[in-house]
Amino acid sequence: MVGQPMQSSSRSSRRWLFSLLILLLVAGLCWWLWPASTASKAPAKGETPAVGRRGGAGPMGGPGRPGFGNSTATVPVRVAPAVVGDFPLYYKALGTVTATNTVNVRSRVAGELVKVHFQEGQQVKAGDLLAEIDPRSYQIALQQAEGTLAQNQAQLKNAQIDLARYKGLFAEDSIAKQTLDTQAALVAQYQGTIKTNQAAVNDAKLNLDFTKIRAPIGGRLGLRQLDLGNLVAANDTTALVVITQTQPISVAFTLPETDLDTVLARFRSGAPLPVEAWDRGDTRQQAVGVLRSLDNQIDITTGTLKFKARFENQDEALFPNQFVNVRLLADTQKDVVTAPAAAIQFGTNGTFVYVVDAENKVHIRTLKLGASDGERTVIKEGLAKGERVVLEGTDRLRDGTVVEVVDDATEVPTTPGQHLQGQDKKDVSAVPERPAREGKAGA
Repeated sequence: MVGQPMQSSSRSSRRWLFSLLILLLVAGLCWWLWPASTASKAPAKGETPAVGRRGGAGPMGGPGRPGFGNSTATVPVRVAPAVVGDFPLYYKALGTVTATNTVNVRSRVAGELVKVHFQEGQQVKAGDLLAEIDPRSYQIALQQAEGTLAQNQAQLKNAQIDLARYKGLFAEDSIAKQTLDTQAALVAQYQGTIKTNQAAVNDAKLNLDFTKIRAPIGGRLGLRQLDLGNLVAANDTTALVVITQTQPISVAFTLPETDLDTVLARFRSGAPLPVEAWDRGDTRQQAVGVLRSLDNQIDITTGTLKFKARFENQDEALFPNQFVNVRLLADTQKDVVTAPAAAIQFGTNGTFVYVVDAENKVHIRTLKLGASDGERTVIKEGLAKGERVVLEGTDRLRDGTVVEVVDDATEVPTTPGQHLQGQDKKDVSAVPERPAREGKAGA
């Protein structure tokens, strides 16, 4: 009876030791395989690849076990060379198309609208007949004014004859001087009346002419707002039609005061500054014009200055009140080094690129940047013509890494195309910071 409990306790101890041994074996196996599994995962851009406790998985790690993260393997990358050429410096802004002239056509006399001589959307010239107001009442008013004028002209003629007769009698001392003076004053009175009557006739003719509504400027007509038979009043609030002058046409836009130095220097020198108008999606160029004028003060609420560009608009691609993307060519930088914007990296020690040398080894190069257009960036310092920079495959690169160039983008234009300053730059805050030792290597 005593030996039986001791035997049960011994079996329990052996089971516990056996379980502990299995647990340690599983833990050791996990510890052994853990570096290889983490090394097989590609780290995110800007992150340092994980290094195992017993072997390095990346270029900065130590020698690993065969089959688990070999550090001597080359990294495939795509590169492009830095080039030297002219870099057009564009400023971009949102602009509004404005007509050179806009006229609301209204009747200058009251009456019934009896004729309309235009089609909606028609292109007209200054002086073209657009519509007619019933002219009969104005014709009658003209006849009345002409009748009054004729009546007073007859009286004036009779008074002038009497004045000539009185002068002869006064010379013969047959009438008094007072009678002669009275007749002369009557003639002057009729002459004044004739001028008043003539003015009334001219006014009646003018009102009659106003019954024919003509285009005051050349341009394109809008939609008709009054129909035949409507009674209109002089200078009514409702316009008959709106005329907008679209050839030429203007585009108004603003630029921040930080960009004014280059623009104002060229504008005041008399050099033409080309302005391009692009569609709302900024994918298609609609027209090309020149900078025509600028405002005389900066808006203190926005810190911007207003500009206006002029476009000939022969194809009428621009419409009044249309929103367009404006690209102002402020300057062209001559013979500067440019590199693809995709190759530029951002770290704790500044901006840098991965440069591939003749032996296909990577070196970190710190840069000083200039203007950028989202596609290419001006390199002020740190890069020379022809040096190859890494475009893709930067995730596993470190200083001294051996790479395999899989696609050498050698066909890069020496003169960039449409360039816009300060667009599509990489967000520095969104890029994980690299270890400080990388910055030291780049320096």
